[in-house]
Amino acid sequence: MRLLVIEDELPMRTALVETLSAEGYRVKSATDGISGLEAACTEPFDLVLLDVMMPGLDGYAVCREMRKRGRDMPVLMLTAKGRIDDRVDGLDSGADDYLVKPFSLRELLARVRALLRRREREQAVPEVLEFGTTVIDFRKSSISRGDRIHPLSEKEVGMLRLLAAHAGDTVSREKFLDVVWGYNAFPSTRTVDNFIAVLRTKLEPDPANPVHLVTVRGSGYRLEQDPPPGGRIHQE
Repeated sequence: MRLLVIEDELPMRTALVETLSAEGYRVKSATDGISGLEAACTEPFDLVLLDVMMPGLDGYAVCREMRKRGRDMPVLMLTAKGRIDDRVDGLDSGADDYLVKPFSLRELLARVRALLRRREREQAVPEVLEFGTTVIDFRKSSISRGDRIHPLSEKEVGMLRLLAAHAGDTVSREKFLDVVWGYNAFPSTRTVDNFIAVLRTKLEPDPANPVHLVTVRGSGYRLEQDPPPGGRIHQE
């Protein structure tokens, strides 16, 4: 696994590189946002550890530009800014997780492992899923049904990837919050329900009677690519 550390402070950068290297990761480091962005956008990495407070180009700007250029590897933000608004800004800029300094190296490594596991699951999902005349295209972040194309938000893509990785099995609301929203999930399980309702308007021919994005009562949701004849699935 190749990791990129973007950190302007030498002591922290050295500690991160040494700790991650000792765990067997191949680590490259960058000393500022500009060089870090260049590396992230031109070289293959499995994960980026990104400091927020850097001169010139801060971590928020780096992450936004990475996502704009189509770089989808997980990003773990590292910062001393621990207010909820700061964390929300980090996650909204495209980061997958947010760790506040000072932090323990054990927790850092646990977060890294969790993000890499999530990455492996996502990569196991086909880039295109077909449901009869409905097509989910993860490359284009869209759902097409007949002659209509519905764009998907980053969170919607994450939810569908998670469902596809567990096709036929139930994904709990808590699992959605942990995997899609990140380790410190601020939304409630009701947020998941609201996102599912929107996804059904894009995926289902009849959102009021879903046959693909099925509710498992008291547990969560399940993705069915091949509904039974007649198109009606019992909502468990």
